[in-house]
Amino acid sequence: MTDLAQLELDLIQAIGQTATTTEVEALRVQALGKTGTISGLLKGMGAMSPEERREKGPMINGLRDRVAAALSAKKADLEAAELDARLLAERIDLTLPAPPRRRGSVHPTMQVMDEMIALFAEMGFAVAEGPDIEDDFHNFTALNFPPKHPAREMHDTFVLKPDPETGERKVLRTHTSPVQIRAMRAGEKAPAPWIASGQEPPIRIIAPGRTFRKDSDATHTPMFHQIEGLVIDRDIHMGHLKGTLEAFVARFFEMDQVDARFRPHHFPFTEPSAEMDIRCDRSGGRLRLNEGEDWMEILGCGMVHPKVLIACGLDPEEWQGFAFGMGVDRLAMLKYGIPDLRPMFDADTRWLAHYGFSAFAAPNLATGLS
Repeated sequence: MTDLAQLELDLIQAIGQTATTTEVEALRVQALGKTGTISGLLKGMGAMSPEERREKGPMINGLRDRVAAALSAKKADLEAAELDARLLAERIDLTLPAPPRRRGSVHPTMQVMDEMIALFAEMGFAVAEGPDIEDDFHNFTALNFPPKHPAREMHDTFVLKPDPETGERKVLRTHTSPVQIRAMRAGEKAPAPWIASGQEPPIRIIAPGRTFRKDSDATHTPMFHQIEGLVIDRDIHMGHLKGTLEAFVARFFEMDQVDARFRPHHFPFTEPSAEMDIRCDRSGGRLRLNEGEDWMEILGCGMVHPKVLIACGLDPEEWQGFAFGMGVDRLAMLKYGIPDLRPMFDADTRWLAHYGFSAFAAPNLATGLS
């Protein structure tokens, strides 16, 4: 039979020498666990005679209770000491200055969009908006896209599931041109207060917003931002278009004037159509505007196609106009030296901390744009 007094002495000494709660737990398992020393004595009572159980039982149970109490007391002491040490280490010195708060930044795309809106507002343009999800008429048909045009196909455009009642398949708008259609259709009621409603000419609007196309590389993303402009009035011609865009580009890039050219192009919704290029120099790994012998395409534009006017209920013999469109994200890359479009949508706060703008420096023409 194990010497109970010596066993108790050994266990109490071992408990007193523990330095962590982990060591206390290990000792508890060693003594009171399923295969522990004291647990073995308790199991051995089943083989004792009734007289031995009456004699040894109280002694073994008393040993178990005293060791368990010693373990609990030691664990409580160690936990209290660990808590005191933690509180001492984690205390805050209120005499020190508070750590600086992280400040948010305005995304370059939103900064550039505000800059562009400020410039066009000075020219007399109003801001118009429309839905991101459009029907086929506003996104394609009214803009003179032929039935088999590639832009109508699913490999170019995000097409939604058919409506269970009408079978109509709406699309994520591929440009903000549908806003122009909504603005020109005087008899069309806006489905929401923030959507452009039809109006009688003259019309002078810009349509900023998100657009969606199935395209992704260093200069294209499936979702991007555009600003399109529309002017409808009597006796409007290409000279008005050229003067408006040259003035805008010069002020946007903060130059006295811009050396630009207009190349013939094709868009279904304008005729004649053109792409505007500005002179640039790409030598030495840097891009310099208004220098060199190279040219860079900056936007697309043209006179509103007569078929578009007719689709909107306007007489092309009485009303003429011009339209233009440009990528906000691409202009942000050009103006602020952003080499790749994709990180602009990665939600990386480190990138935004580098390229972002102060929320308190809203662009305006009095204090400067950038």
